[in-house]
Amino acid sequence: MRVIIYNGIVVTMNEAGDVFFDGYVVIEGTRIVEAGPGDRIRERLEKALRQGFSGEHEEGETAQWVDACGAIIMPGMVNTHCHMSMIPFRGLGDDCKDRLRVFLLPMEEKAMDREMAVLAGRYGACELLLDGVTTVMDMYYYAGDLAGVMEETGIRGIAGETVMDQATCDAGTPEEAIDAGKRAMEAYKSHERVRVCLSPHGTTTCSPKYLRTCYELAGEYGVPFTLHTAEMDYEMAYLRDKYGCGAVEFLDRMGVLGAYTLAAHAIQVSEKEISLMKERGASAAHCIASNTKAAKGVAPVRGMLEAGVAVGLGSDGPASGNTLDLFTQMRFCANFHKNELRDRSAFPAKDIVAMATIGGARALGLEKTIGSLEPGKEADLVLVETDSVNMFPVYDPYAALVYSAGPSNVSYVYVAGQCLVKDKKLVKENMEQVREALVRKMKTTEFGKMGGRFPV
Repeated sequence: MRVIIYNGIVVTMNEAGDVFFDGYVVIEGTRIVEAGPGDRIRERLEKALRQGFSGEHEEGETAQWVDACGAIIMPGMVNTHCHMSMIPFRGLGDDCKDRLRVFLLPMEEKAMDREMAVLAGRYGACELLLDGVTTVMDMYYYAGDLAGVMEETGIRGIAGETVMDQATCDAGTPEEAIDAGKRAMEAYKSHERVRVCLSPHGTTTCSPKYLRTCYELAGEYGVPFTLHTAEMDYEMAYLRDKYGCGAVEFLDRMGVLGAYTLAAHAIQVSEKEISLMKERGASAAHCIASNTKAAKGVAPVRGMLEAGVAVGLGSDGPASGNTLDLFTQMRFCANFHKNELRDRSAFPAKDIVAMATIGGARALGLEKTIGSLEPGKEADLVLVETDSVNMFPVYDPYAALVYSAGPSNVSYVYVAGQCLVKDKKLVKENMEQVREALVRKMKTTEFGKMGGRFPV
C-alpha cells in the first residue's frame, strides 16, 4: 500500500536540513520513496479528488492519502537509553536521598519476575509509541521476552540483557545472563526491526572479563555495547582509586571502547576522554532529565558534539526520569545547557531535534536506516499536530518541537510504514487492557502494599 501524507510541515533532518512548510512524504511498503514540497504532488492530489477521493483518510485509486492538517511531520524519535519494564517503579520514593537502596533494589528483588517484566515492558513500549518514539535502546532483564514485546507492539528496538557480577532477577550468575542474551541475539539476528544485545550494568558492577565478552559479542552480531558510564560519584572514586583514571579511559584500557560502545549518561567525562570517544568511534546517550533530577550533574555534551562524537537523547527509566518521551529531554537539554553555559544562543533547537532523531540513530549505528525523512530510509515518522492551544503559532518548527510540543501533541506514528498511532490512539494495542493486566500483576506483589493508586 502506498501512503501519501500531505499538507504538513516536513522536517527532514537530512544533511541539507530541508524543511518543507507545505510538504509531503510518500511511503511504499516499509520505506520512504519521496519527500518534498507540496507543489510536486498537487496534480496527483487533484486527480485523486476528481476520481472520487474526498475526506481526510479515504483511499484513492492507487494510494491512501493522509491529510496532515498542518502537522509537523518529523522522523520518529530515537530513545537511546531506557528501562521500559521499570514502569511500576515510577514515582516511588522520588525525593528519597538513598532511593536506589531504600526502594528500587529491594522492590526489584521482591517483585520483578518474567511476567512483570513483560507486562510492564508492553506498557512502556505503548507509552513510547504514544510519545512519538519509534526506536528504543532498552536495557533490563529477560531481553528475549522484551524483544518479543517489541516485535508484537511494532516498535523498532534493541533489547539489552543486563549483565552484572551479582545475581539478578533473571540470572544467578553473569554467565547465565550472557548465555540467555546470546540465545536471544541469535534468535533476532535477522529480524528487520528488533535486535538483542548484551548490556553490562556499569563500569564497576561488571568485571572486566565479562565486559570483554559482551563487547566481543556486540562486534560479532553488529549491535550496541551499552552500559552506565561516568554517572555516579562512587563509581568515579572507585575507578580513580583502583585504576587512576576516569570511566571512559577505563573502558579504553579494558579494550571495550569502540564503534559499538554507547556510553549511557557519560556525565563525568574529561576533555581527554571525549577525544578518546571520538578516536574510537564511541557514542553517548544523554539523559538530562534523570541526571538533573538526581543531582548528578550535566554531561559535557557541547564538547562531545564539537569533537564529532555522536550523541543521542535518552529518557532513562520511568523510575529515574518518570517519563519516557523525548520532548521532556529536548526541553531540559535546552534549558540546562543554556544555563550551564550562560549562553541563550547555545544549543539551538535544530541541534536538539537532531539529537532526538538522526543523532540518536548515529549513536545506535542506525543512521543509514532511520533518523531522517529521505528516500530509501525506513518509514519511521511522527505527526505532531499544531491545532492544540500550546502549538500556536509555529514560526520555527524546530523551536515548536523543543519549547512548545509535548507527547499529547503526537497524533500519528508510523514505524516501518505501519501506522501504530492514529488520532492519538494506539492501533495495534489497547492501552486500557495493557494497563489493566499490569495493575492485576502489581496488586499481587510488593507494589500492591505501597499504598499507591492504580486506576484502570
